[in-house]
Amino acid sequence: MGISNFFENYLKKDSFFVDKSVLLSSYMPEEVIFRENLIQEAANILAPALREEKPSNLFVYGKTGTGKTLSVKYLLRTMKEIAEKNNINIVSIYINCKLKRVADTEYRLIARLIKEFGEEVPATGLPTDEVYNIFYTLLDKKKQVVLLVLDEIDQLTKKIGDEILYNLTRINAELKNSQICLIGISNSLIFSENLDPRVRSSLSEEELIFPPYNALQIQDILRKRGTIAFKEGAVEAGLIEKCAAYAAREHGDVRRAIDLLRVAGELAERAGSQTIPITYLDEAERKVESDRIINATISQPKQFQSVLYALLYVSPQKKNFFTGEIYEVYQGVCRKCRLNVLTQRRVSDILAELDMLGIINAKIISKGRYGRTREISLSLEEGLERRLREVLEKSLGLA
Repeated sequence: MGISNFFENYLKKDSFFVDKSVLLSSYMPEEVIFRENLIQEAANILAPALREEKPSNLFVYGKTGTGKTLSVKYLLRTMKEIAEKNNINIVSIYINCKLKRVADTEYRLIARLIKEFGEEVPATGLPTDEVYNIFYTLLDKKKQVVLLVLDEIDQLTKKIGDEILYNLTRINAELKNSQICLIGISNSLIFSENLDPRVRSSLSEEELIFPPYNALQIQDILRKRGTIAFKEGAVEAGLIEKCAAYAAREHGDVRRAIDLLRVAGELAERAGSQTIPITYLDEAERKVESDRIINATISQPKQFQSVLYALLYVSPQKKNFFTGEIYEVYQGVCRKCRLNVLTQRRVSDILAELDMLGIINAKIISKGRYGRTREISLSLEEGLERRLREVLEKSLGLA
């Protein structure tokens, strides 16, 4: 059967998906359940913007998939509707700092903010001070409150340092008409503790911490989404419960649960099944986990990728290895990629991040008067190791 016939037959097939968009991360529900109290707290903090007064800066913390971004976007959408109805000048800008070529330099971030106000500056070439001046001028054209959301704000400071936050908070002193309020979203609960004291003082932020969802809450969210996404009777008994249990085990990550449900549906549909049986969930979990690690790796800086590549290079030769062995291989990778070699201490910090992402298992071993080291083993399936190595070779120019 030719590809043309395959697509013709595909169009004739009856899908059990009614609206797949509700299972995507971009979907905005009519209501955000199990986060009502936190949204109300955030509303109390940001409400002065509706009187065209600058609210306190707000920082929102919580692990991945705890509803931080969804809740902030929901709140800003509601505020925008109220502002438009009452002719109040509020501008909300959302920037994901993890995206490449958006917030990987101070220049690019300010250039992106300028673009949000309908102007353009060259991708490079202007002095940073001049770019800031263009931004100030655009910002101060009229009386308005700008709510600037920096999602994954820890990635921003990791790439370009925390001076950028100080500069953004000091902008208000230069403005006559408008005011800017920072809303930071971070997966790191200790993000602000690592900031320079001067920066932390200038932020004067309010903090909200989003706890993980429990299994019953995840079940309710999945049922609500599933009712819209699938035809009645498409989801077999026990699938939602098992999906929620998987996600609750992974720190209450509801985004992961929604991804699992969608991928299980896609796999069942490709197999020609009339329903989504529970048996597809294990395969969906392997695929989602693989995609999560690949995507997380691609978005990381080259130094992070070099350390991970060194790990993957050493891994086939032995099951467990130590920080010093990785560091030696990492130095060789840097020479090939023409990267500066980080100190062993900084490489140890990257290994701790890899441990947090679940890519490695790292145990601290005491060597008495010789100090401590990490005993490391990879936590990846062989197929994923191979895929990850190929992705890194391409990204680092080693292919």
